[in-house]
Amino acid sequence: MITHAMEDYLKAIYLLQKGEEKVSTTAIAEQMNVSAPSVTGMIRKLTTMGLIDHTSYQGVQLTEGGKKVAKEVLRHHRLLELYLVEIMGFTWDKVHDEADKLEHVISEEFEEKMSDALGHPTTDPHGHAIPAKDGAVKEVSYETLAEVEPGSFATVEQVNDNNPEMLRYLDNLEIVPGALVQVVAKEPFNGPLHLKIDQAEHFIGLEVAHNVFVEVSEKEAN
Repeated sequence: MITHAMEDYLKAIYLLQKGEEKVSTTAIAEQMNVSAPSVTGMIRKLTTMGLIDHTSYQGVQLTEGGKKVAKEVLRHHRLLELYLVEIMGFTWDKVHDEADKLEHVISEEFEEKMSDALGHPTTDPHGHAIPAKDGAVKEVSYETLAEVEPGSFATVEQVNDNNPEMLRYLDNLEIVPGALVQVVAKEPFNGPLHLKIDQAEHFIGLEVAHNVFVEVSEKEAN
C-alpha cells in the first residue's frame, strides 16, 4: 500500500528530477525538510516497491510506476490550488498548504468534478502545468526575470509558489501569470531591476526576479 508519506516523496522527487538526471538524498531532504536518515529509510521502501531506482552514491530516479503516482498526486494538488482560488476565493499565497492536505484524500470522481467545473485547465494559479488525466504534462522551460535584458518586454508565465510572503509581494506589484513586464534597467553589482508594468514602475531585488519565469518578446504587445 502506498502511504501519503510515500506519495509526498514521489512528488518531491518528480519535481526535483530533470530529464534523466538522478536526484540526491540531500536534495530530497532539503525539499522535504526532513533528515537524511529519514530519506534513506524511505528510499529503501520505495525501491523495494519498484517505484524508484536507486544507485548508491549517485541518487534516485522514478520508475514509470513512480512517475504515474507522482503525476496523479501533482494533478490533484494543482487542480485543488486552482479550485481554491477560482471557486472558493482563496488568495494564491494560501492554497499550497491546503492543497498539500487534500491532495491525498480526494476521490477520482472529485478530481474530475473539479476539472469539469474549472473547464479542464492546463495550469494552476502560479502558472505550473497540471498533468492531464492520462499523465501527459506540457512542461516548458522559461527564462527568469533576472535574465531579461534591459529594454525587453516579457510575459510572466510562472512564479515559484514555495514562499507565501513573496507571493503576496508579487501580487501587490501585479507580477502574476499573464502580466506584461518591461525591464527598464538593471542596476550594477547585483542591484535591483527597474520594471514597468502598465503605467506603474517598480524596483525588485534579484532574489525575487529569480523566482519569476517569463517568455521574452522583442517589443511591447499591442
